[in-house]
Amino acid sequence: MGKSIKVATVQAEPVWNDLQGSVNKVIDLIQEASSKGANVLGFPQLFVPGYPWSIWTEAPLGNASNNIKFINNSLARESPEMDKIRKAVKDAGIFVVLGYSEREGHSLYQAQSFIDANGEIVNHRRKIKPTHVERSIFGEGHSESLKSVVSSDFGKVGGLICWEHMKPLLRYYEYTQGVQVHVASYPSMFDTAKESPVYSMTAAASQAACQMMAMEGGTFVLLATPIISDANREKAGMANAPNGKVPFAGYSQIFGPDGSPLAKSLGPKEEGILYADINLDDIAPAKHFLDISGHHTRPDLLSLKVKSSAVQHVHHD
Repeated sequence: MGKSIKVATVQAEPVWNDLQGSVNKVIDLIQEASSKGANVLGFPQLFVPGYPWSIWTEAPLGNASNNIKFINNSLARESPEMDKIRKAVKDAGIFVVLGYSEREGHSLYQAQSFIDANGEIVNHRRKIKPTHVERSIFGEGHSESLKSVVSSDFGKVGGLICWEHMKPLLRYYEYTQGVQVHVASYPSMFDTAKESPVYSMTAAASQAACQMMAMEGGTFVLLATPIISDANREKAGMANAPNGKVPFAGYSQIFGPDGSPLAKSLGPKEEGILYADINLDDIAPAKHFLDISGHHTRPDLLSLKVKSSAVQHVHHD
């Protein structure tokens, strides 16, 4: 028998632009997942302190004060707030992939910290290319962020952020790292194609991308998404969004390595945690048919070049 574990993924509303409130909510969700027997828990993109939607809905000059508030409520990787989260993970004895806005000095990055059952950050990565207007406030991840998989007591856990899942070379590099349980950290998305500027920004399209990754990589995928309640439209930065153009939908799901949905979906405005009991041995049948980094490769025809050394902007002789 292979290793049977319980995986879980979040669908919940952030505590918008409130660092301390966000940390407390993260801890509450960790404790809830642990109480239900979860071994691995995934969080949405920028769950701390919530996705800054005003970068899409406001002109840059008018949005400056919102950006400063967002920066001031972002989470430093080394901080008392992160220490509280790490302690909660250790007390829970689970593995967590936390999505948050990382503050380093006065710069921001979209981050995922992989925290093991001992409360240690065993891998840390940043979104390698912020999407569209995200580039106005977030920096880019570099070579160290290409490492997206780490070994744990619950299998090899990986993670990517939102439209990093649209990058074929980045996905492929993760497959070569042997991912078994992947956390896909996403924001809320438009509920229907009619509301969305492009279909690829709908909840359905985002689910499809993650389902494809599960099939392509032969991996379990934990899709983690937040919601935006009607009451918090302004706090979420959507006050000046056109009517109907509010990406409020949560669409969290858990996919098996053959692409099958494994959890009962929540409603688009419903908070909760989705769970699935899985067996890592179920990866073998899927990869028997399709092992994209194994017997289905043709390195003599197609190969991937990876830059593994970091580039420093200051050099000392």
